[in-house]
Amino acid sequence: MTKRVLIAGFKHETNTFSVLETGIAAYRERGLYFGDELANVFRDTNSEIAGFMDVAERHGWTPCYSVAGDASPSGRVTKAAYDEITGRILKDAMAGGPVDAVLLQLHGAMVADHTDDGEGLLLRMLRLELGPSVVIGATLDLHANVTEDMARYADVIVSYRTYPHVDQREMANECGELVARTLAGEIAPVCTVRRGPLLGGVDHGRTTAPGPMRDALAMAKAVTERPSVLSVSVLAGFAAADIPDVGPSVIIVGDGYDPAHRVDADRIVSFMWETRGVRTVEPETSAMAVAVAREKGRPGAPVVIADAADNPGGGGYGDSTGLLHALHESGLDKVAFGALFDPESAAACHAAGVGATVDLRLGGKVDTVSGPPLVCRAEILALSEGRFRLEGPMMQGVPIDMGPSAAVRVGGLDVVIASRRYQNYDRNFFRELGLEPADYAVVAVKSSQHFRAAYAPGASAIVMVDEGNGITTTDVRARTYANVRRPIWPFDLA
Repeated sequence: MTKRVLIAGFKHETNTFSVLETGIAAYRERGLYFGDELANVFRDTNSEIAGFMDVAERHGWTPCYSVAGDASPSGRVTKAAYDEITGRILKDAMAGGPVDAVLLQLHGAMVADHTDDGEGLLLRMLRLELGPSVVIGATLDLHANVTEDMARYADVIVSYRTYPHVDQREMANECGELVARTLAGEIAPVCTVRRGPLLGGVDHGRTTAPGPMRDALAMAKAVTERPSVLSVSVLAGFAAADIPDVGPSVIIVGDGYDPAHRVDADRIVSFMWETRGVRTVEPETSAMAVAVAREKGRPGAPVVIADAADNPGGGGYGDSTGLLHALHESGLDKVAFGALFDPESAAACHAAGVGATVDLRLGGKVDTVSGPPLVCRAEILALSEGRFRLEGPMMQGVPIDMGPSAAVRVGGLDVVIASRRYQNYDRNFFRELGLEPADYAVVAVKSSQHFRAAYAPGASAIVMVDEGNGITTTDVRARTYANVRRPIWPFDLA
């Protein structure tokens, strides 16, 4: 008899320092799909849902599509949004009787109004509703803050192994195959999670250059040579969450319980501690970024500048203006900047039309940390509704909706303005507005690391700007924590 397998997703990376709440509207803006929409939207994309579909097709399962919800990283998820989406998952898991297995795409760093452990609570509710015999598999982002409840209530957990995250579909396939082996009675998986007294580590998980994360992953691969080890995940954690279980961790999925798994995980955690201060990328000032751009930037081989302290991919507002001001004042020409979150300016551009010149106050509207707006006269180059699919390699084929968007020229800067917050990790964020990144001498993006997948090839230089004045700054000492476990590095331990 064919197996019935629920496929669902509920993702959010919660920056508890953000003033923006994450309600159901935030999910509808970024992506909220139901039932067969999941198959139509995600088929042939580089996504976990597509990976789960691969496994279901290989094994002849009957997929039961529930809901896939993803909201841009921001503040806590409202209880109403949490209840609506989890309620749909729980209902669909029992429709027509309990399913044989559940495959979930999660993030692992969700904090809601009523719980610090959004994923752990969902997994607990599923386990209580479905009982111990239903197999539950979940994928996590590499930046998950993994809790004991996640490990207790899931049978299989597999996280990404790349940053930029270009292996979502691959990791979902790995997770799904372990679930398939469990359904076949070949294995009896048990998850073990271990962490150390760290708020951050393993170079924030970067895998684009040799460093701590690559070394930790090599250690993890060696552990999988043990016959009882099915999978090992190394997670960098998400430090912008002020919760007790924040920080890097290691998950071992074993075939049954084995105390050696805890020892193996602790060995990798010890390596995280030993390399806690090692970074492969050092942050620079806007002034330094401008100097590098002036020296090396040219069309065909642009200098790529990442505005890391205001990264919407980590909960940043996407409207900070420090780098924008610096580039505008530099007098540099052929500079592309985007995407700046500013629905007010986007609306003004749409009202005026292509070719018009308008007075704008660009950015600096969400919070005081964003800095003052750039007051300017701008020529409107292009307008768009902001809908496109990602080129890749990260999340290739996944649909994006930036909302009403515009490209404007301010001196030597061509700025993409969006009505919704997105990290720029794909060239189509520019191309949707008719801007070709390779035509510019300088390309400035709101991102911290993901941009490298699309923009590093062909770049003459890459500069990460982080002056410690945004809510996604890599300098954790710039934030005031009240709820993290103590003692913890770098606050209490050397």
